[in-house]
Amino acid sequence: MKEIIFQALPQLFTLENFVFVNLGIFIGIIFGSIPGLNGNLAITVLIPFTFKLGSVPALLMLTAIFFGSNFGGSITAILINTPGTNAAAATLLDGYPLSKKGKTRKALDMALAASTFGGLVSVLCLLFFAPQISKIAIHFGAPEYFALAVFGLSVIASVSGRSILKGVISGAFGVLIATVGIDAVSGVTRFTFGSLQMYNGIKMLAVLLGVYAIAQMISRVNGTEEEEAGTELKKADPSDRLTLGELKSTVPTMLKSSAIGAFIGAIPGTGGAIASYIAYNEAKRCAKPGEKFGEGELKGIAAPESANNGATAATLIPLLTLGIPGDAVAATLLGAFTMHGLVVGPKLFSTSGPVVYAILIGCVISQIVMFLQGKYLLPLFVKITHIPQELLTALLVVICCTGAFSLANSSFDVRVMLIFGCIAYFMQKVELPPVPIILGIVLGPIAEANLRNSLVLSDGSWTIFFKRPICLAFIILTFVLIWLLKKNDKKQRSMEAEFLKKYGENTEK
Repeated sequence: MKEIIFQALPQLFTLENFVFVNLGIFIGIIFGSIPGLNGNLAITVLIPFTFKLGSVPALLMLTAIFFGSNFGGSITAILINTPGTNAAAATLLDGYPLSKKGKTRKALDMALAASTFGGLVSVLCLLFFAPQISKIAIHFGAPEYFALAVFGLSVIASVSGRSILKGVISGAFGVLIATVGIDAVSGVTRFTFGSLQMYNGIKMLAVLLGVYAIAQMISRVNGTEEEEAGTELKKADPSDRLTLGELKSTVPTMLKSSAIGAFIGAIPGTGGAIASYIAYNEAKRCAKPGEKFGEGELKGIAAPESANNGATAATLIPLLTLGIPGDAVAATLLGAFTMHGLVVGPKLFSTSGPVVYAILIGCVISQIVMFLQGKYLLPLFVKITHIPQELLTALLVVICCTGAFSLANSSFDVRVMLIFGCIAYFMQKVELPPVPIILGIVLGPIAEANLRNSLVLSDGSWTIFFKRPICLAFIILTFVLIWLLKKNDKKQRSMEAEFLKKYGENTEK
């Protein structure tokens, strides 16, 4: 392991990597701080522009966007009582009241410190636990990979909204899209409809841009509302600063909340939003006399921010070790890793060890960069929230079209992107979730290829999946996960309903 780390360090400490980490954090904070945008959208839009970069700088920038956007969501939550991201919904409960008291800078400083603290805890969990899990998983064969892919597809239940059936329909549609083109085993063309451009299949990135970006832009065009103007930061109020004593008093809360976030983030199908709710409730439960949550309490900012950032890197643990994307951002990053030649899963650390460790250690640096940018560029980020929504929408559509065209210098991919954008938009209208489409595209081919290989090994007998202990364990876990996710979904809805009842509709994104 030490040898791999020493090989990783020269790949990490370059000027190019430092520039792209800074750029990723900057872009992430911008997208996170504007309601209606998010880090996943930023990652999707920028993936095409990373193709000419090396794996390390490209993936460092994309993961930095993920980290930066989580902190960015707290800016508008504190300034205008509207969370920039879902994960920042609980931050406004004390952030906005503190801002109304004239302590805007103190609230933002607390959010920044808690975000950095939670992010560092999350990255360290990823750095130390992911390699150990991969050592166990490295012995997988084709049957285990098939069972693992099916287990990954069961995550569809967690991103299916109110109806698992609708999620399964979306996921099946994604698997169907993945079968388009020439079958690698038999050489038979499938669903090409006589089009030569379809022989190579439908590019995943074109679908990503359509499903995530274009559909969201159509929604913004149809329902853009004027946002309340943001609050300007005061420059000359010495009391509007987070003191060292106040920071020390929140350390136990941040430590507990970061642990909650890291634990929840590592479970597929959860994420920062529920982590922030749980952490906030726990901090409120343990409140000391005189601590008034909901009225501008610093711990009420520290708890949700350290929790939702504590979940960020932890969501990459099942992705990197097992190839299971636990949420929408992880699914997008799965596509990014694949496009840069890194096959996530049990063999990732053995086949691409130096590159992976360079990225993981770089994630630690990303948290430090986020703190520095937040500290010195916060007035700029506040002003960015005033950019007209119409201008942003038009700019993003142009960037998406450019990115889709750059895939193969072909207008075909642009048309694919626009078609899937329209499909995803109408799917949202009938409450068919779009995220399972991506999971189906990514995991469908893995399940198909390993199913065929497994049946070849067993001479066509399906009992091979029940005779191998690891396969049987994943089959059992699949059913357990679906049951737990349904139970967790009910709990999250009840928590959100309670928050909405107490604190109003602004807790919705």
